[in-house]
Amino acid sequence: MEGNSFILWLDEIKNLDIELLGGKAKGLVELTQHNFPVPPGLVITSKSYKYFIEKTGIKQYLNDTVKKISSLKPAEIEKISEEILRKFEVTDIPDDLKDLIEQSYIELGKKLGIENPRVAVRSSATLEDVAEASFAGIQDTYLNIQGIEELLKHVKMVWASIWTARALIYRESLGLDHRKVSIAVIVQKMVNSKSSGVMFTVHPATGETNKIVIESSWGLGELIVGGIVTPDSFVLDKNTLNIIERRISAKKIGRFYDPINKKNVDIELLDNPEDYPEGPLYDLLKMFGITSKSSSLKDEEIKYLAEIAKKAEDSFNHALDMEWAIDMDLTFPRNVMIVQARFETVWSKQKIGKEGTILTRGLPASPGIASGSAKIIHTVNEAVEKMKPGDVLVTKMTDPDWVPYMKMASAIVTDEGGMTAHAAIVARELGKPAVVGTGNATTVIKDSTLITVDGSRGVVTYGITEKKEEGKKEEKISLEFLADLYPITGTKIYMNLGEPDEIDRYVNLPFDGIGLMRVEFIISSKIGYHPLYLLEQGKPDVFIDGLAEGIGKVAAAISPRPLVVRFSDFKTNEYSRLKGGEKYEPSDERNPMIGWRGVSRYIQKPYEPAFRLEVRAIKKVREEMGLRNVYVMFPFVRTTWELERAMKIMEEEGLKRSKDFKVWIMVEVPSTVILADEFAKMVDGFSVGSNDLTQLTLGVDRDSSLLAKMGYFDERDPAVLKSIGMLIDAAHRNNATVSICGQAPSVYPEIVENLVRKGIDSISVNPDAVIKVRRHVASVERRILVENSIKKP
Repeated sequence: MEGNSFILWLDEIKNLDIELLGGKAKGLVELTQHNFPVPPGLVITSKSYKYFIEKTGIKQYLNDTVKKISSLKPAEIEKISEEILRKFEVTDIPDDLKDLIEQSYIELGKKLGIENPRVAVRSSATLEDVAEASFAGIQDTYLNIQGIEELLKHVKMVWASIWTARALIYRESLGLDHRKVSIAVIVQKMVNSKSSGVMFTVHPATGETNKIVIESSWGLGELIVGGIVTPDSFVLDKNTLNIIERRISAKKIGRFYDPINKKNVDIELLDNPEDYPEGPLYDLLKMFGITSKSSSLKDEEIKYLAEIAKKAEDSFNHALDMEWAIDMDLTFPRNVMIVQARFETVWSKQKIGKEGTILTRGLPASPGIASGSAKIIHTVNEAVEKMKPGDVLVTKMTDPDWVPYMKMASAIVTDEGGMTAHAAIVARELGKPAVVGTGNATTVIKDSTLITVDGSRGVVTYGITEKKEEGKKEEKISLEFLADLYPITGTKIYMNLGEPDEIDRYVNLPFDGIGLMRVEFIISSKIGYHPLYLLEQGKPDVFIDGLAEGIGKVAAAISPRPLVVRFSDFKTNEYSRLKGGEKYEPSDERNPMIGWRGVSRYIQKPYEPAFRLEVRAIKKVREEMGLRNVYVMFPFVRTTWELERAMKIMEEEGLKRSKDFKVWIMVEVPSTVILADEFAKMVDGFSVGSNDLTQLTLGVDRDSSLLAKMGYFDERDPAVLKSIGMLIDAAHRNNATVSICGQAPSVYPEIVENLVRKGIDSISVNPDAVIKVRRHVASVERRILVENSIKKP
């Protein structure tokens, strides 16, 4: 093979051939040509990649594989991607190409005066960092690579990264041909970063072209990109280069190269440099004054970076975002390095319309207004890569795996689902504005566009239109004050809760207890593993302790108010997504919504040990933690005999219904209404799940946005209200209580009045509705008293 054009040096390249160099390398070459400070390095061009896949036979395999990508679901694409990556891993680089790479690495060491230099191995795809599409973060980069064997290994890993699931899905979303994609690899001197970050020649949040924005943190910039550290932020006037805004954040972590262990390490940054322990790396932190609260850039560095940004924008004749690093081994200004420049793609190319233009409409699933950068996300794995705190999550539909990213989001928008879909329920419990069932959000909203979500009206608009009141601080109001401020009601007002940490926000609301605590949040977010998998691994305490910790936190916070904990009610498709879950869950359930869920799961012999773990967690909270205000509720009860068996299992674990340990059941299946007299002899209380009860009474799929828009799914339907009335009568005949924990009372005031008039004992609502419903219940109760007094002679 010929040596030329397979490997090229950054400072010697004349022909800016993007097909050969890829977008990122092309940008670095242009920066080099204009004398911007770029770390020395070379490009293993796309010709090398093509030679590798043709010489080894991988090319034909790839062409055959990608033909079917467009018809596959994200999960199927992920499986194909895993097979492709494995193919790259086990295939050797041809000897002649391997020799060229080795010779170039040795030559780079000679130029730097370092044997076996540390290098950054970076992707440069041929469709990457062009004006029409930024592939930021889609392909891989590897830092601190040292030695020829490690270099060869990581070059292959970069080549393979254009076939990851996220890269395949991203290209599909842009309609790009997978067969035409190729990739070059940049090998550069590794900057020993004192600080690093990004800078924009247009304000990334507002689009103002007269501003330069620099974000910075200590050490390597990966922590900024990953959303782990909130960076320092500096805004400069582009004309004068004066710093007009300065925000220094508390940077608790810095990622630095450890010369002893020869790897990047995360260091906890302290407030006082003198408090650092002894050691070579800590000595550097002390020398540079690196602390959690100190500015990661000096003013001279800020202005020098801004000068570079301004000159680069003029040179490229385009708005840019640039990555930079400051090398602690060099002195200013030689220590300032530009490691990447790419065209800014949000404000430069996405001209959607005026601020406030309606992009899409849907169902108003969770009230409130919030703005942020839209992130179009198709899989949880993609969310790991793309989501940052404050972004707006825009997706097809969510499930329990998405909860950590829903918590990060400022708002949620989905293509599918109704008012009782997972996204709607979780958004309400997290207090996040949400619009669901739009039908087209993932196609009409452009990725990284600034949007506003109005969850009260079901509208998503372009730009930032939310109104904020300046100067007001959030104040905590004592429970005693609220008790005096809000009326006492005969009907108890309970609150629904899922995420234990949310109790810190809501503990002082005027509620009488928690009428529904879903443990699914704890299991999916905090524990993560299928309970049977943990049992098989001999780690049942991971499940018991994790569940007990979450429940105990809420119980302690609201004590002595009662906490009604609903045992888990995952469906089979949701349980299978827990780590290790596929082995234990059936894959052929046609309709998991009315399948193996609730009590039917607890009494099935293979699953029974897992249910016992939940019971033991409750017992631990009540007995070891001493939190006797915890009660339990059985979900999706169908028959008396299954409930009897489940309660027997609970009793075998040492939990028996008593005066201070109440047992409730959910009323979601019409059979529990029909047989309410018999069920009332077995339990202390009922709680109506109005979503499922409406679904099964009317035969309407609760997740169908089409039927919801047509008016079929409506908890106010006479058949549903009559069922609840029958339940209340039967329960009270048998000294049992009735509550309701579905969505209906939070949304429909007329249902609240109907229930109060029927004599319901308690109403459990979402946090945002506690005050509103308490006031409404008080007014209804007063009206009933007035009506009754008028009737008396």
